[in-house]
Amino acid sequence: MSSFPNSPRLLKGGLALLEPQTGTVLSVIPLQYNPDTLSRTLQIKGVGQESGDHIEALRLKGPPTETIKLDAEIDATDQLETADSQTVQLGLHPLLAALEVIVYPSSAHLTSNNAEAASGSLEILPAQTPLTVFIFGPNRIAPVRITEFSITEEAFDTSLNPIRAKISLGMRVLTVDDLGFDVKGGSLFMAYLQAKEQLAAKNRAGSFGALGITGIP
Repeated sequence: MSSFPNSPRLLKGGLALLEPQTGTVLSVIPLQYNPDTLSRTLQIKGVGQESGDHIEALRLKGPPTETIKLDAEIDATDQLETADSQTVQLGLHPLLAALEVIVYPSSAHLTSNNAEAASGSLEILPAQTPLTVFIFGPNRIAPVRITEFSITEEAFDTSLNPIRAKISLGMRVLTVDDLGFDVKGGSLFMAYLQAKEQLAAKNRAGSFGALGITGIP
């Protein structure tokens, strides 16, 4: 029991996997510790990219390409101290595997494709994965594709199970340009964009005086 009952509840960032069409939640993977930093890059999709294109200079073709990068630590020490049976047996393997399989086609799909190829099929379909959703508080819930994923395992138990590790994730936010409007991912992106717009509307407007001028010439 916490000695600070009135302390605020710490929210955790993490990932959720959804069935792409229905939005049924397949699994939720919280990060054990929130990252110290989170970097985001927005690549703007402007129409008038070339100098001198006066008609299109202020137009946008669509939402920017937003990429998110973070580093997070995971540690099995607390679970080992309480003799959690799964952690004692497997260390961090289950959590790392839950993250890794997001970027793998399933073994069943690979086996099916191999059988199709052996039977002479000319069309082998790429695997469809669950929809990955990045969650970092109630104001940041976005459909994403994991584009980079690295793991550094730093300590091991006597059975060589990892017990401390760092993970680095690179993600690209999926927009309605990627997913369309009629599926769960598209509606999640629109909610993500609308949340940005609502937060922007709450920003207190500044004054020209703060900029050292009295107005726009």
